This record gives sequence, C-alpha cells and structure tokens, in this order.
Amino acid sequence: MMPLPAATPAHAVHDPLVWLAGAAILILLATSALLACAETALTAASRSKLRARADKGDNRAEEALAARQDSESLNGAILLGNNLVKSIAMGLAAALGLHLGGWGGVAIALAVMAALILILAEALPRTCARLAPESIACRAAPTLRVLARLLSPLVWLVRLIARGILALSGIRAAQTGPVFSVQDEIADALAVAQSSGAVQKEERDRLMGVLDLGEHSVEEVMRHRSNIEMIDADLSAEQVLDLVLKSPHTRLPVFRGERENVVGVIHAKDLLRGVRRALQENGPEALRSFDVLSTAMPPYFVPETTPLDEQMREFLKRRTHFALVVDEYGSLRGLITLEDILEEIVGEIADEHDTEEVQALVPGPQGDYIVDGTMTIRDLNRALDWSLPDDEANTVAGLVIHLAQSIPMPGQVFSFEGYRFEVLTRRENRLTRLRIRPPEQPVTGDAP
Repeated sequence: MMPLPAATPAHAVHDPLVWLAGAAILILLATSALLACAETALTAASRSKLRARADKGDNRAEEALAARQDSESLNGAILLGNNLVKSIAMGLAAALGLHLGGWGGVAIALAVMAALILILAEALPRTCARLAPESIACRAAPTLRVLARLLSPLVWLVRLIARGILALSGIRAAQTGPVFSVQDEIADALAVAQSSGAVQKEERDRLMGVLDLGEHSVEEVMRHRSNIEMIDADLSAEQVLDLVLKSPHTRLPVFRGERENVVGVIHAKDLLRGVRRALQENGPEALRSFDVLSTAMPPYFVPETTPLDEQMREFLKRRTHFALVVDEYGSLRGLITLEDILEEIVGEIADEHDTEEVQALVPGPQGDYIVDGTMTIRDLNRALDWSLPDDEANTVAGLVIHLAQSIPMPGQVFSFEGYRFEVLTRRENRLTRLRIRPPEQPVTGDAP
C-alpha cells in the first residue's frame, strides 16, 4: 500500500486524504465489529429458541437456522472477511501514521489500532451479542448468507490451500469429524452451571445419566448371577409360594437341573392368580399337582454388550421390565431390570420391600469411606465426584482384584492414582467390604 503524501501537522487538519483515511478506518472497524457480533450471536443462539420463532412464522429465524446448518462455509466467510477488513484497517493506519509522524507515527498508529480492534471490534460487540443472541442472529443472518456467497470462491481457495498443507503433514481434513459432540457441549454447560450454582449436583447427575446411557452396556449395571434369587422348578407349589412371598422381588427366574438352565420367569401376581384359580376349581388338593411353570413367562435373554439406551427402548417396546443377561457363549451372566437402568439416571430407588440393610457407601471418621465390594465404580464416582477408571472393571472389588492380579486377603492395602484401597472382609472368592481413602487435599492456610 502506497503511503499518503507527506504533510506537516499544521496542514494535516486541512488534508482531505487524512480525513478520508480516518473515515475509512472507522468504517472498517465498524464492519469488523458487526462481523464479530454476528458470529458470536449465531454461535450463542439457542437452536430451540430459533426453531420456536420460525414455527411462529419468523422468516429471519428460518434464515438463522439455515445459516447455522451451513456453519462451515459461513464461518469461513466471516473469518476471511473479518481478517481482510482488519488488515486493510491496519494498513491504512500505518500509512496515516507514516504520513503524519514518520516511522514513530507508524508505531503509535499500530498500537492505537491494536487497542481499538481489541476493544471496539472484538470485546464490545461479542459481549453485546451474548445479551440477545437470537434477535441479533435473526437480523444478521440474511446479510451473512449474502457475504458467504460473495466470498465463497476465496473461502474455497483458502480451504484448498489449508487442506493441501495438512495433506503434506499426513492429515486428511475430510476424515476428521466434529471436535466436540453434542453430549460434550451439554456436559461442559452443565459443569459450568454447577460451578456457578445454577444447577445442583443431583440435577447434573440426572442429566448426565441420561446422556451417558448410550456409553454404557448392560454388563455394567446388571445384577450378577451369584446375587440372583431363583426358584427350582422341581419344588412343590407350597415351597414355591413360600419363596415368592418371602422375596422382595415380584419376578423370579425358574431353573431346572442347574441354575444356568433358566426355563421361565414367574411373576408373583401370575402365580397367585394361578393358585387361586386351581383352588377354586379343584379345592385344597389342587396344590399337590399344581404346575408352577404353567404361570411362568418365557425367559427374555439379552447380550451383555447391549447399550443401556437400546435396552431401555426394548423394555418399553416389549412392555416388560425384566431380562436375563448372557455372554457370547450363551452362559448366564446376570439379570437387568428397567429399574436398574432408571437408577443410572435418578439414583438409587428404594421401596418398602427393599430389605438390604447394609449401605453400599459409608463415610469414615478420617475422610475415608467403607464401600461394598459390589458397588459399581460409576456409582462411586457419581456419589463422591471421583474419577476412578472403569475400563478394566465394573465394580470396586473388580478394580482391586485387577490391581492385585489375584484375590487379596483381608488387611492387604493397594494404592492407585493416589487412592488407598484396604480389603476389610472377604467371602470365599469375593471381596465384600473395602476401605478407600481418597488423595489428600492440599492444606490451605498457615501450618501450625
């Protein structure tokens, strides 16, 4: 860019070129501010609010939604246009400074322009855009789409050059997906909301539980087969009735011969209806010949790798709440209910028939915790805001066994990522109770 003809300060006020350059710089700064404001507004605008406006007949909201949908070309046009405007403004400022004060004037002009761009063309418009992003996005969308069409050849060229440079480094831009998923964005927003106090931890856990259902499988939340209450099909009707009435569960699997051979699932109500009908038809002697399996439902088996969200949809579709979990060889691994999946969202659900007296998590006097071995690592992390990994094991006992590479004895202690695990009780090959001490928090204040 050619510098303006030299002028003394006395004649600068009457020099039309100085005024023309100053006016051009102001217009360019205003253009940059408008582009920054529009970009921030489109990014911060709520898609649901824009859709609500569009449903009410707001055509500008429709254009804003279309602009967000075509964000790649639109962002490229805004970025290119904003950089061109800023570069031209900086060039004019440098020429004006050289014209008025020589090379010293250039340094002053560039410093002033940097401050003006930072405050007037970046911070101020972006802050204003966040105050009413939907309204500003609706107003700016038509102009931005026109700008995107005008600059599309340059945007295409710049993008082609950038991809060529990346290709030389072995990076294929076409193969890259979005940096953040929708789940990541929601999770970050919930974390910010919780830290500011707008969202409570329990509310965040519930929302994150919904988002995480697809990331976890049935195997992670099922009840292990060693803890399943089952009924032997060869028992008498009186014995079966006694077991069903004593159990806190309404559905119980029925096996024949060995526990792996599940032949049906009894619902307490179906059993009682069947027994009542038999007594009405044949009298008290009917219980001796009553076939328990006549009231049983066929067993419903699911693979252990089924995602939780998919399994919940299957429960709702089949209108059932109970499924038996099998591995790839068809061996029984455990069972899962709709309640188990709902507990991943809302936390533990207890009713008047739950008789488990032992709490899975009990705080200790010295900042440690007594934990049931069957408690899942995910539940422990959610309850205490910890970040223990669950890649190698689903339960706390499984994690300790993985660390020890054996089944440890009571009293053994293990350290992992700053956490201290102590085995308290063991029953046969199962670790039933453990004490966990988290990493010590840094001491604040003056030491005594």
